Order: sequence, then C-alpha cells, then structure tokens
Amino acid sequence: MADPALLDIVICRIPGLKGKERIELQKAFDKEGKFSLPSKKDIENILGRNLGDRSWTMSQIRSMAEKDVSTALRLDIKLVSWRDSSYPPLLREIFDPPVLLFYRGVLPNPEKPLVAVVGTRTLSSKAAVSAYNLGRELGEAGIPVVSGLALGVDSMAHRGNIDGCSPTVAVLGSGPDHVYPISNRGLARRILDNGGIILSEYPPETKPFKANFPARNRILSAMARGTVIVEAPEKSGALITARFALEQGRDLWVHSVGLDSERGVGTRCLAEEGALVISSAAEILSDWGMAELKNRRRNKWEDEKGSNACMISSMAEYLNIKL
Repeated sequence: MADPALLDIVICRIPGLKGKERIELQKAFDKEGKFSLPSKKDIENILGRNLGDRSWTMSQIRSMAEKDVSTALRLDIKLVSWRDSSYPPLLREIFDPPVLLFYRGVLPNPEKPLVAVVGTRTLSSKAAVSAYNLGRELGEAGIPVVSGLALGVDSMAHRGNIDGCSPTVAVLGSGPDHVYPISNRGLARRILDNGGIILSEYPPETKPFKANFPARNRILSAMARGTVIVEAPEKSGALITARFALEQGRDLWVHSVGLDSERGVGTRCLAEEGALVISSAAEILSDWGMAELKNRRRNKWEDEKGSNACMISSMAEYLNIKL
C-alpha cells in the first residue's frame, strides 16, 4: 500500500503525460479505492495508449516521489490536489489544470477575485512605476495580484501588492524551493512574510527550465478573474499569458503606459485587437462593480500592524529613478 499523497506525486512525476491524463489516472485510482503504486501496464490500460519505450521505470518514479515527500517535509512545502476543496476554484475549471500544486505560504481566499499583472522583464521606468502602482492599488482594495516573480513588471506588481497590504501570489516555472531569478529571493521572503504564496505545478528541486514557463503562464491567467498586460514587446511571454486568458474566458486589459512605449509593441497589438485599456485599478474595480472596495484594506492593516505597515520604504531602490 502507498500513501495517497505519494501516489499523487507518482502520477505527477510520470513523464510524457498530458494534464488531463494525469487527472484521469487520479480519478481511476480514486474510484478503485486502492493506493498500490501502478505499473506501466496499469497506466497504459487506464489511458488506452502505449507509453512507448521510455527510459524510466516505475521504481525510478517511486524513488523520485519519495524524495519529493522528504524534501517537502524538510522545507515545509505543502501540496494540494486537483480533487481537494481547497484547490483554487478558477484553476480547476480550465482544460488542463495541474493535477497537483506544490506551495509555500497560504492558499488564496477562494472568495476573493485575483488579478494577474504581467509584462516584460526589461521594462521602462514609467512602466515600472505603473506596475508598482497598479499592484499597490489592487492591494489597497483587498485584491491579490498573481504574477510570475520574474524581473521587471512581475516584481514591481508583487512589491506594490505587498505594500498595498495584500497577500500576493507568485507562480513559478520551477519547484517552489527554486526562486528564479536568485536576485528575487528577498522578494520571495517578503511574499511569504506578508501572508502570500509561492506555488508551482513542479515538484521540489525542479530547476527553472525554459520550457516550463509557457505552461506556467496558463496557471497565472487561470487563477485570476482578469489579466493586465502592462508593457510587452512583440514576442513577450506576457502575450502567451494574454492568449491563455482569452482562451480561458477571463477579462483582459492592457495598461495605457504600454501604448506609447518603445517596448510596448505587443501591448499596442492587443489594444488594436480589442483589449480594454486601463490606467489604474479603479477601472478594474469599476468593470467588476466593486468600486466601493478602494482603500478598504489600508485602515485594517494599519490597525493590525501599526501605521507603518503599508508604507513604501524603498521605491527609489527598486526603480533606480527619482519619483
């Protein structure tokens, strides 16, 4: 017999499977009520296809999964399954939700909407200020920002959301213990210290492989009710997130700062294709009929944490510009 969590990680670790196939396996084993680890033949019978001549064995997969369990316990990494009630509800709705999420911190409140804020890593100074302000304004309204903890727009939106006193959500293209880039480890600590979450569909000790990031972007957009593209060049990964948002039936906005920027070709293209243009969180709140939430959170945090809890302490350091 195997622990259900170990079986879930085994399913997560099997290479070459689609997200829906992993969920199909999970459902099949749940229905049987058995937790013995499957063989390749078991998996092929359930999926109705041959796995091919792969250079792995179930023994190797089990060993990797057992190591994942050990690492998760050591680093206080939690996991939530697609079947669990605490799994992010909007993420569950998409075509290929992750069968498991590995995370550090606190899962977002399912009753609150999230906004994904993304864009280029090499942003302009105006876009840096805009991304920060948008994150802060959303935070002050009690709305967490979802982003990818990358340099540029992601980092500024996370920082603003923290300073707006909201538990921001960082989705990684690596394991939850591998913050990338390394220079954002301090920001990752701030996210956790302020009640946020760092999550990934990849098990602990997974490195940030380039191929992981497009798949990561579908999670960013899926967890959020809407996505904002702040500033994006023509071939920016943020445009992948925008495409996912539209496919998933989410709201999509572009920030006005990207319309006049040399680095905003992708932003302008989205606007020309019909994406709504915003310049502040107030417009998002208005679209959602939530304008009364503006600044609701700031007084609550000042009461709980003291009047300095939400102060912007080092914007000049973040931006390297004079505000």
